[in-house]
Amino acid sequence: MTAAGRPYAGTVVTPLVDGFGRVHRDLRISVTDRCNLRCTYCMPEEGMQWLPRDQVLTFEELERVARLAVERFGFESIRLTGGEPTVRAHLPVLVAKLAALGVEVSMTTNGLTLASQAQAYADAGLSRVNISLDTLRPDRFLELTRRDRLADVLAGVDAAVAAGLGPVKLNVVCMRGVNDDEIVDLATFGRDRGVEVRFIEWMPLDEDHSWSPGAVVAGEEIIAAIAAVHPLHPLARGSEPAAVWAYDDGLGTVGAISSVTEPFCGSCDRVRLTAEGALRSCLFSHDETDLRALLRSPASDDDLTSAIAACVAGKRAGHQIGAVTFVQPPRSMSRIGG
Repeated sequence: MTAAGRPYAGTVVTPLVDGFGRVHRDLRISVTDRCNLRCTYCMPEEGMQWLPRDQVLTFEELERVARLAVERFGFESIRLTGGEPTVRAHLPVLVAKLAALGVEVSMTTNGLTLASQAQAYADAGLSRVNISLDTLRPDRFLELTRRDRLADVLAGVDAAVAAGLGPVKLNVVCMRGVNDDEIVDLATFGRDRGVEVRFIEWMPLDEDHSWSPGAVVAGEEIIAAIAAVHPLHPLARGSEPAAVWAYDDGLGTVGAISSVTEPFCGSCDRVRLTAEGALRSCLFSHDETDLRALLRSPASDDDLTSAIAACVAGKRAGHQIGAVTFVQPPRSMSRIGG
């Protein structure tokens, strides 16, 4: 790569296209399966078996995969995920390596440590953050996450804004009978803070497989509840997972990710790399490609490129949640990376 992050002269960029014509430009990298929360819809309180450290990809291995995605396939964005990515030691070092590739580098985090770390990530080249926040009530936060840390997350939101890691987005997993009574409160919080709240339908990616369709609050219902208080109008949608609405009074935007009730598989442009190096073409895939074995062998960049292309070539048309034939993947969200 050049110092500016552009491919060397002569590098041939071939778009990464699957069998349905979808061009992939977004790489999600899980840097760890560990987390400092224990959200009830994601992880059990005890008993998680963490990956041995020698099975987790090194920064150099992650950088190599990312470089090939950018140089060979023209990827435009990289998102760091987990588990909780900020529990990975020396993460700003990896951020700097990836930012040098000349693409947008963002991160999804629970925000617990951002009050002290946000500026370090910004200085390393991180573009923006998505912060998970499912409730504004301390007692409910404790019940949902099994940790009394709401104040730390709220401080992290403010720190991210102050560090320029914007647009800062808040990810809210909305569950019926759990936090759906806070929809308007959370949207108003976003308006007041100048951040975009994105409501996410609860997906079948929980560790204990307790997900049920009845607990899903549809994106359409969420937006209707907000619009009744703060009038909205829709914005044009591209390949982003969120459908976005703007407030009529100009005070920002709000989004809904309706993966269950209104799948957007037809425009999906994402691939995911797990912490131990398994490449997944879909969040709900049952098939993976082991890149770690190639990374830790004499395999060439061409070998890795071919493996990545073959994985994406076999991507299915959609996840089929709601179909009789749907089977929840054996990995939970914390083991895949969002």
